[in-house]
Amino acid sequence: QVQLVESGGGLLQAGGSLRLSCTASRRAFSSYPMGWFRQAPGKEREFVASISGSGGRTFYQDSVKGRFTISRDNVENTVYLQMNSLKPEDTAVYYCAAGLSYTDARRINDIAYWGKGTLVTVSS
Repeated sequence: QVQLVESGGGLLQAGGSLRLSCTASRRAFSSYPMGWFRQAPGKEREFVASISGSGGRTFYQDSVKGRFTISRDNVENTVYLQMNSLKPEDTAVYYCAAGLSYTDARRINDIAYWGKGTLVTVSS
């Protein structure tokens, strides 16, 4: 079992920046591809970004490319999501996810473990 704990959410104005963090409870963190998903009110959960176990490959949803950056620290068992130039449409609960080892952690079905989420609210 892997426990994922997110932090860093909050309320901010459009154009601002925020960094989300997610710390995993388990060793062998580097064996898991990690992802960030989000769910806005009344909408389905959607992929935001993911990163391979080594950190060598990253993937992004088109709407966040150039604004968001995913990274990981396998010594600290932590994955980050740096979010810049935030827009009101980025408002959502952001979930950290640990993917199955043979996936890219880009799809809901790729995910083995979920965090409880952290709320990001961007005002216009």
